[in-house]
Order: sequence, then structure tokens, then C-alpha cells
Amino acid sequence: MRFAVAVHGTRGDVEPCAAVALELVRRGHQVRVAVPPNLVSFVEDAGLGPAAAYGVDSQQQLEDDVFREPFRLRQPWVALREVRDYMTQGWAQMSRTLVRLSSEADLILTGTTYQELAANVAERQGIPLAALHYFPFRANPYVLPAPLPAAVVESVWPVVESLHWRVIRRAEDEQRRELGLPPTRVRAIRRMTDGGALEIQAYDKELFPGLAERWGDRRPLTGALTLQLDAPTDATTSEWMNAGTAPIYFGFGSMPVESPAAAVAMISAVCAELGERALICSGVWDVDCADTADHIKVVRSVNHSAVFPRCRAVVHHGGAGTTAAGLRAGAPTLVLWIGAEQPVWAATVKRLGVGAAQRFTSVTAESLLAGLRTVLAPASAQRATELAARMATPAQSRSSAADLVEASAVRGRIPVTVSRR
Repeated sequence: MRFAVAVHGTRGDVEPCAAVALELVRRGHQVRVAVPPNLVSFVEDAGLGPAAAYGVDSQQQLEDDVFREPFRLRQPWVALREVRDYMTQGWAQMSRTLVRLSSEADLILTGTTYQELAANVAERQGIPLAALHYFPFRANPYVLPAPLPAAVVESVWPVVESLHWRVIRRAEDEQRRELGLPPTRVRAIRRMTDGGALEIQAYDKELFPGLAERWGDRRPLTGALTLQLDAPTDATTSEWMNAGTAPIYFGFGSMPVESPAAAVAMISAVCAELGERALICSGVWDVDCADTADHIKVVRSVNHSAVFPRCRAVVHHGGAGTTAAGLRAGAPTLVLWIGAEQPVWAATVKRLGVGAAQRFTSVTAESLLAGLRTVLAPASAQRATELAARMATPAQSRSSAADLVEASAVRGRIPVTVSRR
């Protein structure tokens, strides 16, 4: 079969789709891929080339003030325009790219962001849509970081979805006109669910008890999806780890922060007080490693699946992929969340008793010290070990997701009527 895989976002958004795409290639299918321009080389190096550029540079999006300070005080209409422009950047270009990419496809696979765009293209092409969700994105007891009764969530969440649709609706209306699709007054998410879109929940059922039973085949939970790629610094990282006690890992992926140097200095001081070593994955941070103390090792990237099992604990931003890798490794976790869906993962870690969480911008040396003492306690480590034993392996998750995508493509050969009211 032939698949079009188009996903926008950071590496954490792209890698799960790439993992499924590679499994489909391994099974003999044809796969065409589109990702943000800054991640084209990433997927091509993983074996999915040539890839098309899809939308704007996602790293630049993360560094935009709208992402870093979405609630800063300004005039409401100005704020609304900024949020709308931010959420629909590159919409028209992505639509045209995906039309070309999916011209002979049996199914479109996308991620969590911009799935409404992909749904319109799938409707125009008359083929099924599958989307990977990296956290519980539909109405459910876990969708908000603060627990609320299920009845409240079920009544409130459709309003949230409608508000989101109103923000993106202008871009979607223009896209539908260009695609030759009829106008609609039904919110995009409702059209996707009514049309039978496959919504694969790319996280482990053990993290959200009862959700797999609640959603069943409509939104199957597969476990987190990862490529488990080696990093160029793995050899030197392993050598440093072998030379001393197991370190605490610190890493924040693609998340920009105001002062990386200050963050590294705080980590160094706190770990020195605890008598612990720290492995810091700098990611997109621009830091000078020349003056770091002996108990600190700074590297640009690591293979989570290889490094995390060798760490006493992991400290990170609460991205879906990093959270899953830490929990699969049985490592107690401290989430220092920054934005997006990260508060949901912070709440999950606390609820499961496998760690603690704080907002990154409110972290002090004292609060970091207290958080680390919590996750380094034997009880956190024991619960993390027990949880890891129940979670799906990366290979199981990839196989399950590919099975679902294949089956959806086969079913899609029978036309599905979607609501256009």
C-alpha cells in the first residue's frame, strides 16, 4: 500500500510518525513523508528520504513570544490575532504539499497538531485519516492537569474544542475553498470523529488507568513510539558514566529558556550539594561547557533508551517521548514543565507516585533540591521500577500502530461518508 505521512512540530512530534513510517517501509509499503524544514535531514538520516518540507521552521515557532508568553497582558483582539496567526502559520503551503504527497495514497498519517488540515486533504482525496495523539487529547478524566469529575469534563471539553476551531476556522475555510470542498458549520474535530478517523493514542495504557477500556477500538492505546536512535556523543557519554556513580539526567529537548547558562549553573550547584553527578543534554541550548565542574557532563544529544536505564533519575520538560522513555527505563522523574501539553505529563508523574513536578519558570535552587530529594527517595524508585515492568516495549508499540494503520487503509477502500452539515 501507499501512505502519506505529514506531521508538523518538534522532533518529539515527528519521531513517533517516523517510527510508524519506518515500520511500514519494513513491511514493504511505499511511504512519502513531509516534515518541518528544520527536521527534513532528521527523517532522511533515519531512512525516510527524500522528505518534503512541510510548513514553517518548528524550532522558530517555539521561540516565538506567543508560545513562550501566551498569556502576557495585551489588548484582547491583538492577543487573539497573534494566537490565530501562530496556530495557522504555513497552513496553505502545508495543504498544497499534502495534496501532492497524497495524490496516490491509501491513507494519510499525521500527528496531533494541524490534524484538521490533514483531515480536509483526506476528505478531498477520498482516503482515510489516521492521527497520532501524544497525550489524551479528547474529553477524558485526564485531559486537564487538575482532576475534575468526568461529567464536567464531558460538558466543558466540546466548548474548548469549539473555541479552538474558531481560532483556526478562517484558515480552514480558505483551505476547503481551495480544495473544492463545501463549507461547513461543524467543528473540525467533530467531523473527524464522525468520519471515522483513526486516532491512535501513542502512550501507554498503564499511565492512564481505565482509558483503554473507555475508548476501546475508537482510540486504541499502543504505547509511545520511538526510533531509539543512537547519538553521535554516545561513546563519550558512556565513558563518562562508567567512570563514576550513576548520574541524574537533565534535558529539555527543543524547549528554549531565557538563560541556559543560569540553568546549568543551578543544576551544578544543587547536584554538588546532593553529592550527585549530572548528565546534561543541552539540546537547543547554547551553553559553554568549558568551565563545568567534574561532576557535570554536558552533551548535545543522547539515546534515551540507552542512557536512561543507567541514571538514578531523569529531569526534563515533560515531553511525551521523554516522559515515556524515562518511565520505560524505570527511572523516577522530575518534570520541570514549560508549556503545551507538558502539565498533563507533570500531573501524570505525580499521580502515579513515580516522581514530582514544578513549572520551570518558578524553579529555584531550593525547590530543585526538594524535588530531587523526592524523586531520589527509595519509594519513588520502587514504584518507577514496578511501572516500567508493565509498560509496552518500543517494538510492541511500533508493531501495534502499524497494524492499526494498515487495517484502516484496507477499510478505507470502501468510501466513508463524513458530516458536512
